[in-house]
Amino acid sequence: MADNQTTTEEQNATKRIVILGGAESGVGSALLAKAKGFDVFVSDSSILQENYRKTLIDNDIAFEEQGHTEEFILIADEVIKSPGIPENASMVRKVTRQQIPIISEIEFAARYTKAKMIGITGSNGKSTTTLLTHHLLTQAGFKVGLAGNIGESFAKQVVDDAYDFFVVEVSSFQLDNCYEFRPHLSMLINITEDHMDRYENNINKYIASKFKVIQKQTPEDYFLYNIDDANVTERLQKITEGIVGVSEGEEPAPNRTLPYCLPISLKNADPEKAKEQSLSYWDEENGNIVLNFSDRGSDEQKTMTVPVADLPLPGKHNIFNAMIALQACHILGASPVVLHEGLKNFSNAPHRMEEVAELSEVKFINDSKSTNIDSAFYALDSIKMGEDERKLVWIAGGVDKGNDYEKIRDLVAKKVKILICLGLDNEKLHNTFRETVHVTIRTQQINEAVEQAFDLARPGDTVLLSPACASYDLFKNYEERGDSFKKAVQKLVRLKSRKKKR
Repeated sequence: MADNQTTTEEQNATKRIVILGGAESGVGSALLAKAKGFDVFVSDSSILQENYRKTLIDNDIAFEEQGHTEEFILIADEVIKSPGIPENASMVRKVTRQQIPIISEIEFAARYTKAKMIGITGSNGKSTTTLLTHHLLTQAGFKVGLAGNIGESFAKQVVDDAYDFFVVEVSSFQLDNCYEFRPHLSMLINITEDHMDRYENNINKYIASKFKVIQKQTPEDYFLYNIDDANVTERLQKITEGIVGVSEGEEPAPNRTLPYCLPISLKNADPEKAKEQSLSYWDEENGNIVLNFSDRGSDEQKTMTVPVADLPLPGKHNIFNAMIALQACHILGASPVVLHEGLKNFSNAPHRMEEVAELSEVKFINDSKSTNIDSAFYALDSIKMGEDERKLVWIAGGVDKGNDYEKIRDLVAKKVKILICLGLDNEKLHNTFRETVHVTIRTQQINEAVEQAFDLARPGDTVLLSPACASYDLFKNYEERGDSFKKAVQKLVRLKSRKKKR
């Protein structure tokens, strides 16, 4: 074994890996490439964060920042590209013209792990589902890592490869440069229009990107999917019938082998038929979710019932997220009793329906991770209202990614009384809703947005930051936007508290 490893590292030493992007995924990839004996070079067009620069220096990894040097890059045997860099970036186009393979960190790291992978994708709900799945498996005693589009770099964790399982959140951008990545169990939560600017405003290209999560799965693997989502079911049907390939550019294959496909639904179902179809569903009338599953080639039906009241997060979308996470853990062998217990002590990620504070009976909620229309819809829908009374002050706006606000007009009309548009250019958002809500305000300052929201709110109201837009007009990312909101709320709480003491 040691001799084989030495031989592999000697072979790798003659191969050059260039990594475009020197943040979490790029530096993690560099560490893994270095550990496997490759000649490694990292190139970033921006200034590296100090912690990443120090890591590269400490590990004797060559790098450059504030620009790309062609003669260092175009001699690569393979390029690992950060998911944030678009395909039409100048250096990416040059690499492509040289016919140098471009892969993602996910693809690279997956080559070197012995762990079984759980791959989770979708337009909305990925992070919540990923965190819940990881939490439940950890509670059930699995040796499981958390990686991908969340937390610490997948590649960095594979250097030690200390886990039996990895729960991997994968975005469409990461999947675009995956070719051999094979999860043992994959989940597709939903597909709604998002990132259309990266997919030539073509929803079919985006759908094909999401479906790459199953491209290398075999009948021994599992695919959990949202049977209520037309974009998902129509594409799956076309793949099954051999009308389209799994991914963009793949040839249709009428006899293509697929993983074991298990549908998840928020609609009620006939209990016996659901068992036959291994369909998991929401029995709303009795307040339960019902998870059905049987292994291929087995007549043994496994059913688990969980009261919705035991689920840790509000909203219909989170019922679905919990169902698909629980079903995955159920399939992997976690005990139903342990899973029930695990639900009780789960905390969601920051910036996702995060309760920040309550001041004078006004509740502040941070949902900064909401960067598209559907995500904002789920957030608005999950807030309970009084009878015939709007109770929401909604802070929204930022960089519009081609949003169709008409999709949520009725919900906004029902729930929102005040809209505060936060961003450099929110003309479209403002114009869409100025006659729908009682008051619309525009600002470019998060502190001003919070102060005005509180001044206009009444006891019992909720101030919800759920932008439905990207953040990079005023902030570096959604995390900075959410943190700024929380700081502004906490500053307001301290100010009001001091005034009371006087």
